[in-house]
Amino acid sequence: MNPEGKPLAATVRAVRDRGLAATIVRRTSLWYGGGADLAMDRPAHVRAGSSLAWFGGRLAVVQDDASFVALIDPAVGRVDALALPLGKDRVRQFDDARGNKQDKPDWEACAVTPSAAGETLWLFGSGSTGRRESVALIHSSGEVELFAASGLYGQLRAQVAFSGSELNVEGALFCDRRIRLFNRGNGARRDGLAPVNASCDIDAATLEAHLRSPGSVPPPQLERIVAYDLGTIQGARLTFTDAAVAEKGIFYLATAEDSADAVSDGVVGGSAIGIMDSHGCRWIELRESDGTVSRSKTEGIALVLAREGALFAVVDADDPERPSELCEIVLNGTW
Repeated sequence: MNPEGKPLAATVRAVRDRGLAATIVRRTSLWYGGGADLAMDRPAHVRAGSSLAWFGGRLAVVQDDASFVALIDPAVGRVDALALPLGKDRVRQFDDARGNKQDKPDWEACAVTPSAAGETLWLFGSGSTGRRESVALIHSSGEVELFAASGLYGQLRAQVAFSGSELNVEGALFCDRRIRLFNRGNGARRDGLAPVNASCDIDAATLEAHLRSPGSVPPPQLERIVAYDLGTIQGARLTFTDAAVAEKGIFYLATAEDSADAVSDGVVGGSAIGIMDSHGCRWIELRESDGTVSRSKTEGIALVLAREGALFAVVDADDPERPSELCEIVLNGTW
C-alpha cells in the first residue's frame, strides 16, 4: 500500500486449502564430506541454508552466513563444498560471535539458467543492506564470477510495489527466459510503506549484460510485479522464503517469523508450502511426521526429481553451531 492506502500492484490473496497436506518424512543433517578446513575458513557443516536448486545433477544449497555453496548428492548423502570469493578480512563465515554479521553477502536466493556450456547457477544477495547487493554466477566448469550489483538492487528498491518498506530478496527461479525474484515481506513499516510479499520478472540476458557492463547496459526493467497476501500462522504473517517451478505451477515456501525487520531473526510460528497454479494461490502449513505443525525455518525448496508428489526443503537453524538440515516432504491431497 502507498501512503494514501491504494494498492501499488495487483494483489493475490493466498487461501489456506484444507484439501492439501505437506509432511516432513525425513531429515538429514548436512555435514561436509571433507570436514572443516581452517585454511578455507570452512566449518564442518552447512550453515544457514537459505535457497535450494538442482545444478549439475546435484542439489545446490546457498547459505546466507557462509560463502560456500553446498553440493549434495541425495542418493548417497555426500555433501561437497564449493568456495565463493573471500569476504572482508579474508573470511567466509559471518556471525554475531565474530562481530562481522554486517559484512556478510547474505546469499538468500538462487536460480539455474541454461548456458552454452551447460548450466549457470545464479546467487542473489538479499539487498536488505547496501553491503548485500551482489550477484554471483557459478558455471558448470566450477568457475565463479562475482559482481557488484548496486544498479540492479537500486532498481528493485526504487520499485516500492516490489520492495515495499524494506527490500529483502529471498527467492528466485528461471522460467521463459526470465528470472523471477521474490521479496520477503518481513520488514518494518517505514516512510508510510508496509512490508510487501511480491514477485517480479527480469530478463535474464539483459541482467547478465548489465552485470558485465554496468556502465553501458542499464539494469533490466521490472516486469509483472505482483503482491501477495500469504496468510498467517500463530498470528504471524507468512512471508516468502523460496520458490521452484514444476509442471503443475510454482511451489513456494513461506515462513511465519516474528521478526522486527528484514535483518533481524525472530521466533518462528510455522512454515507453509503453497502452489500458484490455474486455480489461484493455495497453501497449507508444513507438518512434522507426528502431525504437529513444524516450527522449522524452511528457506529453500526443490523438486524430488525421481518422485512426483515430493519436495526437498532446507532448514536454517539460525544457529551457526548447528548444521542445516535437508528435509524430504511428501505432498498429499489436491495439489
